[in-house]
Amino acid sequence: MSDVYATARGPLARIAAPLAARARARRHARFFGLTRLPEGARVLDVGCGQIGLRALEPGLDVTGVDLADRPDYPGPFVRADAAAGLPFADGEFDLVYCSSVIEHVPPARRAAFAAEIRRVGRGWFVQTPARSFPIEPHSLLPGAHWLPIRLRRLYWRLGAAGGWEDISLLGRAELEALFGSAQAERLGPLAKSWLCIRPPGQSRPPRRAAPRSRFSR
Repeated sequence: MSDVYATARGPLARIAAPLAARARARRHARFFGLTRLPEGARVLDVGCGQIGLRALEPGLDVTGVDLADRPDYPGPFVRADAAAGLPFADGEFDLVYCSSVIEHVPPARRAAFAAEIRRVGRGWFVQTPARSFPIEPHSLLPGAHWLPIRLRRLYWRLGAAGGWEDISLLGRAELEALFGSAQAERLGPLAKSWLCIRPPGQSRPPRRAAPRSRFSR
């Protein structure tokens, strides 16, 4: 299992890393089966990092995509910016997997990013942390994601993140506008993350315009 907080710092990150890894494994066990992948399915992991989905599904045929070179990625890999276009044919993959990535994409580029996922995949599994959850998951700071960017940048220094990044978390309506109906991964009564899961072959949901985020700049 890859370290969820590999680039983070401080004792809070060291404590949170194994908890986050177990939470990710539980989420995967609960939700990934909903993709109903056929035998021999081809999967594209967008924002794969060093290992990504391969850590959870080593038996799948997974191709990794990332903005940075990943020389140690254990399988086929392409360096590409999905928002600028992916070098694959329409419907080339049975499933596009994208976990905790879209919140790192600037809001103005998200429609293009999502369109490429929908174009190259006959199905998709997209997960992102819920903006309504009170703990910002990258810095591990309460309420950091609800602050204006100037205050957030100052507050960020107190958190676990390895460095400043202008991350804009999504609400349910924003994600659904890009990928269709979403369901919640919950921690008690709170939505911890949102997931949009479309099995290969399922009819495509109607598209609608994405609402403007109150954090858009």
